[in-house]
This record gives sequence, structure tokens and C-alpha cells, in this order.
Amino acid sequence: MTTVAMIGAGSWGTALALQLCRNGHRVRLWGHEPAQMERMLESRENRDFLPGFALPETLEPVSDLNAAVAGASAIIIAVPSQFFARVASHLLPLLPAEMGVGWATKGFDPERGRLLHEVIREQAPGRELGVLSGPSFAGEVAKGLPTAVTLAATSDAYARKLAGLFHGERFRTYRHDDLIGVQVGGAAKNVLAIATGIADGLGFGANTRSALITRGLAELIRLGRALGGRRETFMGLAGLGDLVLTCTDNQSRNRRLGLALAAGQSLDQAMAGIGQEVEGVITATAVHKLAAIHQVDMPICEQVHAVLYQGRTPQEATTRLLERSGKHELD
Repeated sequence: MTTVAMIGAGSWGTALALQLCRNGHRVRLWGHEPAQMERMLESRENRDFLPGFALPETLEPVSDLNAAVAGASAIIIAVPSQFFARVASHLLPLLPAEMGVGWATKGFDPERGRLLHEVIREQAPGRELGVLSGPSFAGEVAKGLPTAVTLAATSDAYARKLAGLFHGERFRTYRHDDLIGVQVGGAAKNVLAIATGIADGLGFGANTRSALITRGLAELIRLGRALGGRRETFMGLAGLGDLVLTCTDNQSRNRRLGLALAAGQSLDQAMAGIGQEVEGVITATAVHKLAAIHQVDMPICEQVHAVLYQGRTPQEATTRLLERSGKHELD
């Protein structure tokens, strides 16, 4: 039985912890709020973020980071992207120098627009790194519904190690070596899901949704290649797969945010109604900055950023997209 430290007790971290327990591992699930972790210990359920799923005896909720990582064979970070760098700064000094670091967070470091592997490398160079991404709603993973994800790492040996922890009959984990592309796909698709939610909320129909997903994929590829990812990565689970999932199902908090904005709610109202972190809100700023730095044309993401942060209405943003001049599809 392998002991895994899952750093982050939100819905996603809890769902992944349940999958690890199904595979026979012992998991210490760390959360930063002692009161939440006490409630989980008493109720044997994460009622705050993933209610309705009993926590097995092999899952131990903890609020002490030292206790979470002590003797662990693997570390997986699953906190929201805006907290990733801060958590890493507390976590990394506690780990043996030879221990690799995996994460399942989807997003950029919002302060400097970095990919998350750059955050780790700056603080602890030389470690093996791995990221789990792909089309995977927490609730469906917790239920044990069939799911396929991607595990990209700095070496195939480390990819095999992390993938082997999660891989099971109903949780297929495919190895990859494009650490950059897999991260970009998992992050930027959240911004495009907000756009799709807005379009659906405005009643634009299936044609528009399909167009946004397809042209959004083109934006993902342009940004990903500019940052060093490979085009083919975006045709896989961490690119097209995750994009389709997040844009088309209301389990997606990003899509629901777009629907709420289209209904006339303010960003604060929409966020309060959802009640959990919406990664696309933070990611939209990082994507906007990176697109400008690398001179990448991302008109859909640009309009989402304008709606979120520049006071543009969903209707105005839509008009600006529709008024763009014609161009070759492959440009």
C-alpha cells in the first residue's frame, strides 16, 4: 500500500483521493482550514465541496502540512491555481531532495503568467515533475464513472509512476511527454468555456457552440505552440477532450459562469451563486497577458477578458467577434 499526499481538499482533490483509495493506496488529504478538515473527520464526508461520497478508512483528512507529507511516496497538488505558488513554497522545503512533484491543478500562476512547472522549477530545480489533466469532472470521478486523462511528466519513468497510482479499470491514465502543451490545454480551455456559456445563455444555438469550440481550439494551439507545446497535444485528451467537456456540460463551473453573465448577473453575483473557485476567471488575465507578450491572436479569449474586467457586455463582445473581417481558416 502506497501512501500519497493529496494537497488540496476541494472537490477535485477529494475525487482524486477517492480514486487512489479505490486502487488500494492510503491517502492523506490536506486542506488549509482546520475546521473543514475536522468536519470531514467527524462526518467522513467532504460536505463543503464534494457531498454525498463516503470517505474510506484509508483516506485521512489533515490540516498539518508536515503530517500530510511525512513518509509519503508521492505528492499531488490539487489546489486552485492562484494558491499554487504559495502552497508550493510551504510544501517543497518539507520534501526529500529526490522526491518528484505532481499536480492536478489547471491554470497559470496569475501573478507572473507562468506555467505551473515553472513555479516548481524556480523554487526547487532538478525535481521530476508531472501533471494530470484531461476531461474529468470531479463528481463523475468520485462516482467511479469511466474517465480517461493524460499524465505528462519530465521523464517516462516518472510518468509511469504517477500514472500507475491512478490508473484503474474505470480511470484510464495515458502517459505523455509534452508538459507544456498539456498544461496550456488544461488552463486556457476554461476561458473558452466561459465564452461558450455566454453564447448559449444568449440563445445562439448549437451552430455557434460548435464554432466557438473549433475556433477556440485554434486559439489553444496558437498559444500552446508559442509557449513551446506541440500541436498534436491539443488534439488529445488534454486539449480537444477537455475543451469539449468543459464547453458543453453544466457541471463546468466556467460554463455556468458564462450562462450567468449572459443572464445579466455581475461577475460577483455569478461567482457567489456558483460558490466555488472558477478557474477561468483568473486564467483569463494570464491568457490575455501571454497573448500580448507572444503576439498570439486570441479573439475569443480577448472578448471574455473584456467582459470580465473591462465592463464590456456579453452582447457587445459577441458583436465584436461577429464583425471581425474574414480570413483563411488556417491562419
